[in-house]
Parts: sequence; C-alpha cells; structure tokens
Amino acid sequence: MKKTIFFCFSLIFILSSSIPMTASAYSYGDPNEEKVAEVYKEMQLKLDEDPPNFSAATSLFETVKEEVDMHMGPEPGEVIMESLNDKDKEATIDNMEKLLVLNIARRLESIEKSFEEYDTSKKLLAKGFATYQALSPNVEAKDPELDKQIKADFDTALEALGNPGLFGVGKKPSDIETFKTTKDEILKALQKQFNLPSLEVGHFSDTGEEVAATGKKDWTDLSNLRNWIPLVLIVAVLAALVIIGIRKRRS
Repeated sequence: MKKTIFFCFSLIFILSSSIPMTASAYSYGDPNEEKVAEVYKEMQLKLDEDPPNFSAATSLFETVKEEVDMHMGPEPGEVIMESLNDKDKEATIDNMEKLLVLNIARRLESIEKSFEEYDTSKKLLAKGFATYQALSPNVEAKDPELDKQIKADFDTALEALGNPGLFGVGKKPSDIETFKTTKDEILKALQKQFNLPSLEVGHFSDTGEEVAATGKKDWTDLSNLRNWIPLVLIVAVLAALVIIGIRKRRS
C-alpha cells in the first residue's frame, strides 16, 4: 500500500512539474494592457522633459524592441532607433504612433484568423483597444468625431465576437462578417490618420495565437485538448488513491 501511494504521489509530482515547462510560452499577461503602448506613453513623458531625455526614452524602447522585431520585422525598430539616435523628438513620437497602428492591425488580423477561439480573440481585442487608448488623445485632438467612431467600432467588434456562455447560459452568436467590416473601418481610419502607406506586418502564427521562441503555445489555452492531459492524469491518480484506500479499509 505504501509503495503504491509513494508511486502515485511521485507520478503527480512529475506531471505537475512538467506543466511549468509549457508555461514558458508567451503569456498574454493583463489583457487590458499592451506593453508597447505602455512604453510609448512612458517615452512621451521622457521626451516632454526639458530638454528631452532621449537616453531614458531609448532605454524604454529597448525593453520592447526584441518583441517588436519578432512580430513586425526589424524595419520599424530600426527606424525608431534612428530617430532616437538623431535626437529627433517629433520623428520618434510619429514613428512610435505608426508602430502602435501596426500593432492594432496585427491584433485584429490575428482575431480574424482565430475567430472561433473566443477566449483568445477577446484577449487580443482587449490588447488592440489598449493600444488604441494610447493613441486616442492624439486622434481626439485632431478629430473628436473620429475618435468616438473608432471607440464605437471597437465596441461593435467585441459584440461581433459573441459569447459561448457558461454551459450554454448567456450564449450569444458570433458574427465574423460584422467583425471583418468593423476591423476594416478601424484600420482604414487609422491608416489615413497616421499616414501609413501599408498596414502589412510580419509574424502571424497559423491560429492567430502568439508563440514563444520555443514554438509552444500558452499552456493555459484549455481549448487545446493536449493541455487537458496532465490535469486528467492527475485527477485519475487521485481517484485511484481514493479507491485503493476505500478497498483497504473494507478488507
């Protein structure tokens, strides 16, 4: 009996310790925050100092440059670093704003590719909107009505995702055509507002989910059946322990 219990707990330990290995994959973190957008806001503060603090702004951008290069290719990062090295405040802010527009495009395109994956799509949309919120003051200052329209379009996009509900309760159907239309409206408006010749960006995964350098997906995505295997095995082992204990008592 003791050997059986020891074996079972050893198996649980092995299975449990294997889970964090997959957790090294990309984590969405707070879905209502986008790191590159937060860095942009912090860079603005440093560049608004008198004189502009380009050293601090450069250090801030370097914290996201690797991620930017991975998801959008090296060109945007190179252009921003060049404007920082040239100590050109206006060009730096302008280029960062263009980068945020590209990031919104990346998020929305990813949603379309994984539209039926509700949890993933909702997180990506939240991050896309968080990125727009960083741009919103600029848009509002130039065109208040456009700012209102873009925010309303994000609301429409969220509604278009639908809701699978909990065990069918509160279920709302999704509408990919409405999402596509709304996505196009948002991106066309931002492309025009920030004078971008193209919104093409690099590095999209097949499912629209971002992956880490290891190529592993976020282990918390329970829509992937493989991620249930360790949990099912742990439950099975615990159930076996309970059954063995009951039989021993009866005997």
